[in-house]
Amino acid sequence: MANQSYHNTGRLSRFIVRQDRIRIPVWIISLSVLSFMVAMAFTDLYPTGLERQTIAETMRNPAMTAMVGKGYGLDDYTNGAMMAHQMLLLTAMAVGIMSILLVTRHTRADEEDGRIEMIRSLPAGRLANLFATISVSFGTNALIAIITGFGLYALGIESMDLEGSLMYGAALGATGIFFSAITALFAQLTESARGTIGYSITVLLLSYLIRAIGDVSNETLSWFSPLGWVLGSEVYVKNYWWPIILTIGAAITLVVLSLYLNAIRDLEAGFIPAKPGRKYASSFLKSPLGLALRLQRIGLIAWAAGMFVLGASYGSVLGDLESFFAKNEMMAELLTPVDGYSLTEQFLTMLMSVISMICTIPPLMAMLKLKGEEKKNHTEHLLSRAVSRTRLMGSYLIISVMAGFLMITLAAIGLWAVGNSVMDEGIAFGTLYSAAMVYLPAMWIMIGLAVLFVGFAPKLSGLTWLYLTYSILVVYLGGMLQFPEWMGKLTPFGHIPKLPIEDMDFMKVSILIIMAIVLLTVGFIGYNKRDIRG
Repeated sequence: MANQSYHNTGRLSRFIVRQDRIRIPVWIISLSVLSFMVAMAFTDLYPTGLERQTIAETMRNPAMTAMVGKGYGLDDYTNGAMMAHQMLLLTAMAVGIMSILLVTRHTRADEEDGRIEMIRSLPAGRLANLFATISVSFGTNALIAIITGFGLYALGIESMDLEGSLMYGAALGATGIFFSAITALFAQLTESARGTIGYSITVLLLSYLIRAIGDVSNETLSWFSPLGWVLGSEVYVKNYWWPIILTIGAAITLVVLSLYLNAIRDLEAGFIPAKPGRKYASSFLKSPLGLALRLQRIGLIAWAAGMFVLGASYGSVLGDLESFFAKNEMMAELLTPVDGYSLTEQFLTMLMSVISMICTIPPLMAMLKLKGEEKKNHTEHLLSRAVSRTRLMGSYLIISVMAGFLMITLAAIGLWAVGNSVMDEGIAFGTLYSAAMVYLPAMWIMIGLAVLFVGFAPKLSGLTWLYLTYSILVVYLGGMLQFPEWMGKLTPFGHIPKLPIEDMDFMKVSILIIMAIVLLTVGFIGYNKRDIRG
């Protein structure tokens, strides 16, 4: 009976690999090559022990601890310790996102589109598709672990030995395996691919936030986060294997639970029931704007709560930041004092740029939702009625712009409210809020880019995410890796004046707004002229 449930798992695994024959290698190569490039860059940028110790001092401050993880090996900051401390968490988050998207695509998304029903009509076991998806995802993460581990060792960098390199790869693979299992579980609990991704991403973000708060204030709290587990392995320093084993063990437990739930639930059903709607729709829901908002309201509410918590978590370290700057002469020298502004205010400009780019994710998801609805033939039902394409796209644009404003506002409020409660001399809300709002034009350009792709080439809309990823990398790692200045200027976030340290540059901001309007206009023209494809 058990064997029948898994019948033809191997064939389905090969089928999934064939479907993702381009997507999976791109993820593996991108993540591995990024790790190799950063490892080599660190070696060139910080060749001497003195230079590495200098950067190690900057890593002791609470804000950096919250961003990249608790520092270890800071007293002897070797190339390996630097690589693991500054890159492992960021890369692990990317591996987690890859795993969430991969598992959702072949479980709940296929079920929504009716492919699972077709598969089950063939000689395939009830659990074959889920088990095949999990197997492929686990295999992909194992390949990332092996390629990254042996690749880092092959670079021949001092202090990056074989055991540490294999553990670095294993930490990445274990993170991907854990979030594959989490996604497989939510694919059983929810009734839509949107819900599966939303809940899984929420777990990923909560894991990051719990770890950030724990690393800064209470180490015990970090052990409630799977990201805290993998960082607890202290790669290249202590090389503890048990946190990796713990992560994989938890993932296997979640997989067993997912398979059990999959075996007892009905096709297209979930264990988190959808609430029945009203008998008659309201006039707002009958409009394209109301419908689009209804479809995305849960995800937007989750993101809004997440952005407030993100701002609050960064705000919680500002009190420690003041004392850190006061005691650390080296840090004070690195951040050149600006008359009239504290070092904490200067540091806030960097935090605000990172927060603004994270706040750009939900508006982009809201705008690109239009492409997803078109792919499922849902927009045809609206456009066949008295709804113009401009009105339909405009509805998604309004939601996207409002979502961006709401996200960055909540993040700023969370940062200000918690930050001022822990600081001796707080920062005026107007000062901090203006520093956040100035990033809106850059966000609008990203939304305009999404509109442009939806209008002319929906299949290429994924490039918007690639561009946002590039922006995060050059802003987040640009200073650390000493990227040339022109790389930062290739992203709209690199042109935003850093208020309140810098003066407001109305010319730059106006140019960004004009560029956003042009992108939006051209996108709307394209959407009105092209064929609607289902």
